[in-house]
Amino acid sequence: MEIMIYALLSVKKKPERLHALLAGMNGIAGADLHQLSFDEITAVVSNMSRASLIADKSTAMEYAAVIETLSKHFILLPMRFGSVMESNEAIIHMLERNYHDIQQNLLKVERKFEFGLKVFCDSEKLMAELREKSEAVSKTQRTTVAEIKNSASRIWVNKKLKEHRLEELLVTYVDSVIAEITGQLDRLKTISKIKKMVTPTTIIDGVFLLDKALKDELIHAVGDLQNKFPGLNFILTGPWPPYNFVDFTVK
Repeated sequence: MEIMIYALLSVKKKPERLHALLAGMNGIAGADLHQLSFDEITAVVSNMSRASLIADKSTAMEYAAVIETLSKHFILLPMRFGSVMESNEAIIHMLERNYHDIQQNLLKVERKFEFGLKVFCDSEKLMAELREKSEAVSKTQRTTVAEIKNSASRIWVNKKLKEHRLEELLVTYVDSVIAEITGQLDRLKTISKIKKMVTPTTIIDGVFLLDKALKDELIHAVGDLQNKFPGLNFILTGPWPPYNFVDFTVK
């Protein structure tokens, strides 16, 4: 029987607490959970073959529920959904081979939460505002464009100049919002990963690793950002286990 890994934990001197916790929990499809350890690192696992694993919303929620419960009691690294190895022995050997990297990652997330921040916009309204700015800037370029004698070429060049300028203004605007976000969060000593222009309406999608004691300060910081950019919608989610901050490749 193959074995699914839910999370890697720093148990240290509390193995009896984990044993008692797992006795009252179930994994995917009601599977019994058990632990496999190497030194101070423990993997929480259940019997689960790749062939029987159904990747649907219900199963993903069961998987996440296990990790969420464990994160309330232990420092942990969530494993990617579907992390399956061939035997208990293979998992113990994996823990041994990757021991240093796992320990470093556990130290990084100790006493920290993950939060998500999405920034939404009314794309039509935002583009209209930027278009007005683009039109104002394009007036300075008319002399150069007028030197092109062919009217069809002039129309084409004008169109491309406007599109290019609009794209530049949008990127500059989003970068300015990101700079404000990172400026607020740098003082909280967060570790962040930010993507921009995810969709036309989701201009920023970020995740942050933050000390648990600074949760209220983060909420206030996002409130300040919302006040500074009333035309945008800042959505803060969390706290979550550190799904996006497991930075090692299994050897």
